[in-house]
Amino acid sequence: MNTLDNIKQIKKLDPGQVLLSIEKLASQVSQVNEEFKKISLPADFKKVDKIIVNGMGGSALGSHILRSLFFDQLKLPLGIINSYQLPASLDKNTLYIVSSYSGTTEEPLATIDEAKRKQAKIFGIASGGKLGELIKQKKIAGYVFDAKFNPSNQPRMGLGYSLAAQLALFKKLGLLSISEQQVNRALALVSGWDKAFGVNAATKNNPAKQLALKLKDKMPVIVTSEFLAGNAHTFANQINENAKTFANYFLISEMNHHLLEGLSFPKTNRQNLFFVFFDSRLYQAKNQIRYKITKQVVAKIKIPFFSYQLSSTDKISQVLEFLAFGSYASFYLGILNGVNPSKIPWVDYFKEQLKKAS
Repeated sequence: MNTLDNIKQIKKLDPGQVLLSIEKLASQVSQVNEEFKKISLPADFKKVDKIIVNGMGGSALGSHILRSLFFDQLKLPLGIINSYQLPASLDKNTLYIVSSYSGTTEEPLATIDEAKRKQAKIFGIASGGKLGELIKQKKIAGYVFDAKFNPSNQPRMGLGYSLAAQLALFKKLGLLSISEQQVNRALALVSGWDKAFGVNAATKNNPAKQLALKLKDKMPVIVTSEFLAGNAHTFANQINENAKTFANYFLISEMNHHLLEGLSFPKTNRQNLFFVFFDSRLYQAKNQIRYKITKQVVAKIKIPFFSYQLSSTDKISQVLEFLAFGSYASFYLGILNGVNPSKIPWVDYFKEQLKKAS
């Protein structure tokens, strides 16, 4: 039996319940949508002229997705930093979002006092920890969530929380015009993708399992465009952590101006690299042409590739479709590699050594 169709074997390799967290994406978003209705914001939060989000790893993925998805709609510039330091542009007119799933991430937490001195409008998002306490004690505004629909307790698998919380925040401040109906329509499709990509769908009919098989012992190069740029970033992150596999991503059309010349050497690229193209009928027409030609170049250089055609009819739905597909594919690749998808031993080792050295 194919490993990816052996549910008993999959569950054995997934004691941390990453699979169950993937299946709870819609529940995470729905939970936030209901709870955020009770969040009240200081009146001066509407007096901002820019947004800066500080988050590390999985805690910043929601911001990347929202920035590309609403690139042409968000009324203020949105910057994303991953740092102990604040940019010089942060001031009293800045909406400063501190995103830390655990509430203990040291880089963004280290900036809060300085952000206060600069009189920024601070909003925290956390499940607990020090950041959660600051919010509960009303020392900063924010949202503390109970991550009950993320049994793996891994930030990259609890994306529904940070994604939906920031979306709800932007809506409440009038920075985005998006109806609850639009979000619910997209969420209604998630159960269908869970069936299409989920563990009970046989490999022969399951594109997420098929991609995982093709990526075994390869270095994935993810290719997307425009409103799906944040998804590409997220997918690469999930492949790194869930499958313990090196992955990178590039965007059309930018990559057409340099990367194509970088594929010929070393010659081992033909054996090691594997391109993954995400096609969308919602891309600009010129970019859709670029996809066809880019695939021709990759084929001529003899590097293998896989194409996935997003089937949803609107951008929000395609973002969630991609998120579901990528989450499942990265999980399956971890299973094929024989690793526990929830464990991050080298990240944990690094944190331990950093703590000793500090």
